[in-house]
Parts: sequence; C-alpha cells; structure tokens
Amino acid sequence: MADKSITLQKPKDTPSPAHGEAQQATVYKILLAISFVHLFNDSIQSVIPAIFPILKDNLFLTFTQIGWISFAINFTSSIIQPVIGYAADRRPTPILLPIGMCFTFAGVFILAYAHTYVLVLFAVVLIGLGSATFHPEGMRVAHMAAGMRKGLSQSIFQVGGNAGQSLAPLLTRYIFVPFGQFGAIGFTFVAAAGILVQSYVAYWYHGMLKAGYTFKKRAAGRMLDPARRKSIRNATLVLVVLVFIRSWYGAAISSYYAFYLMDAYQIKLDNAQIYIFLFLASGAIGTFFGGPLADRFGRRNMIMFSMIGTAPIALILPFVSPFWAAVLLVIGGFVLLSSFSVTVVYAQMLHPGNIGTVSGLITGFAFGMGGIGSLVLGNLGDAWGIGNVMISIGFLPLLGLLALLLPGDDKLDEWSRE
Repeated sequence: MADKSITLQKPKDTPSPAHGEAQQATVYKILLAISFVHLFNDSIQSVIPAIFPILKDNLFLTFTQIGWISFAINFTSSIIQPVIGYAADRRPTPILLPIGMCFTFAGVFILAYAHTYVLVLFAVVLIGLGSATFHPEGMRVAHMAAGMRKGLSQSIFQVGGNAGQSLAPLLTRYIFVPFGQFGAIGFTFVAAAGILVQSYVAYWYHGMLKAGYTFKKRAAGRMLDPARRKSIRNATLVLVVLVFIRSWYGAAISSYYAFYLMDAYQIKLDNAQIYIFLFLASGAIGTFFGGPLADRFGRRNMIMFSMIGTAPIALILPFVSPFWAAVLLVIGGFVLLSSFSVTVVYAQMLHPGNIGTVSGLITGFAFGMGGIGSLVLGNLGDAWGIGNVMISIGFLPLLGLLALLLPGDDKLDEWSRE
C-alpha cells in the first residue's frame, strides 16, 4: 500500500488513497470557499427570524404561529440532515452541494411573494431542505480539506455559518423594515452566488474522491467491546442533550428577545434588532476562537465552560438596564457559542469514519431542537407573557454541568486512535 501511494500521480493537495487524512496538507482555498457558502446559506436562513416581526404584522400572526414557522424550517433541517449524512458516509455525492442551494433559491423566492401563512410555511420548508442538504456534505468537505488541522477547519467552517446567522437583526433593520417582506427577493442573488461557489467546491470534492481519498475508519469498529460501545453511546447522548440546551437558549434570544425589549423597555423594532446582532455577532467570534481555546484548555472543559459561563449572564439579563443588556449579550454570545465547533469535533472523534452522519446529527439536531424550542417558547409567550419566558430560560445553561459526564480529552484521544 505504501508503494502504491508513492507512485500514484495526483495534485499536491490530493491525498494518497489509504492515508488521505494523515498526509494531506490543509487546503485553505476550499475551507474559505465552503465557509463563505456556509455564510450564504445561514444568512438566508437568518431571513426567517429576521422577517418574523414583518410577518406578524402583515399576516396578523400569534407568537404560536411564529413558533410554527421556526419549527418548520428547523425541524425539516433536523430530520433530513442525519439521513443525508448517513447516505453520504456510504456514497459521497458532491452534486448535492449545488442542488441544496437550488432548494434554498426556490424557497427564498417564494417567501418574497408569499401572502398566506401556508405559503410561508412551504417556502421555509424548502429553505430548510436546502440547509439540510448542505450541512452534512459541507462538513465532509471541511474535514477533507483540513489535513491534520481538524479543529481549525471546523472553526473556519462554522464561523461562516454563525456570521451568517448574526446578520438576521441587521436584515430586519435595514431591509425588512424599509422594504417589507418583498425585501427577501434580494437573497435570490445570494443563493445564486452560493450555487456557483458550491459547483466549484463540488468539482474539487469529486476530484479528491476520484484520486482515491478515503476517510479514516475506526479499526475493527464492529469489534468494540460492549463496555466501550456503551460509553461512546452515553457520551453521544450527553453531547446531544447539551446541544439541545444550547439551542433552546439561543432560539429564545434570537427569536423572542427583541419582542421582550419592545415590551419591557418600549424600544423600537429596528433598535431592538441591534441587541440581537450583538449576541449573534459575538457568538460568531466565539465560534472561531473556541477551537484554539479548546486546544489550550481541553475540549470537554470548553464545552462545560461555554454553558456554565453563560448561566449567570442568562439569569440576570432580564433584570438589567438596556445598556447592561447590550454588554451582557456580547459576553454571553461569545461564551455560549465558543463550544459550537468544539462540539462537532468532539462528536467526530467519538465516531471516526462517520463524519456526515455525526455532523448531520449534531448540527441538524441543533437546528431542530432550536425549532422545537421556538415552538414551545412561542406557546409559553402567549400563555405566560414574553417577560416570564425570558426569566425562565435563564436557568437552562445551568444544565451544562452534564458535561462532567463526558469522557476527558485523554480518553477521547485514545478512543479515536483505536
């Protein structure tokens, strides 16, 4: 096998068939390309929460109906992502990358013209399908282009997505407030650009597969002893629960905190969106720095710190002045999302060789649970009042103590090598 890998003719950034991950250099042009597409994809997804206040007024919606819209896009993405990831692990399909963005293009086009609640739901389902198609294969591309720098590659990939999500409040302030729902039509150009970039990435992806790239598999994966298998399963379950908690709190802030500011402080809609932007933008920065910080302080420690560190901020946020709310949102966003890329890498190390499946589960579950959280919180907002909801969700990050049940980094490294 060694002789074969030496004599095979291939580009310098294409790995040998048997040792793709070990010998390949980090391909930054592909990482940046897939990160920009992640930004395109998630900025379009961010159109949905950004347009909530406009849809609420145009279609006379309740908080519960807004919750169903959020549920539709997020749950669609959640259901489909692990399925596509599982299929991609067994038969990689590069063409899915531009196809997924075509779904997104159709969804955002329909959303711009949708004047009924049902049509809005249909549009956001299409956008959700586009996102579900992109993320598992996008994760595989990021993993493939990373070489030995898996943490850095995930930070680059994920920061694009979180940066795109952070644009939602600015979209509300500068597009949907002045132009209304029809302002969504401009994002068809973003989707079109995404299709072009995805086509380039898919071409590179196809070339890598044709050259013989293979993902690392767990040696004798089916021969794991029952105790090890149980430990990995339990660690995966804990990780999924932590993603659930983080997603619920993030959904509460991004979808409903603007309504809380408008109700409690009589802040106008366009000004309220600045607070949400501060939270999401600092979260994008936290996502980027989370990987290097995890390398320094440990993956499990970083996951636990991101949750527990958010708890005191979440608990006092509903009771502070608007100025201090802005300060706390900046700190809280950075801390909460500093574990975003770390969580993905941790899951990939638990299940080497199943990059698409695991990535689809973690990121898909994040979106899906955020959608369920939005639905539940919307119902609670109608029943209890949005202020009481904001106070209640402040206790969620305390459940980050569950991270103590995760295996330490030494044990995780040992498992991933075997």
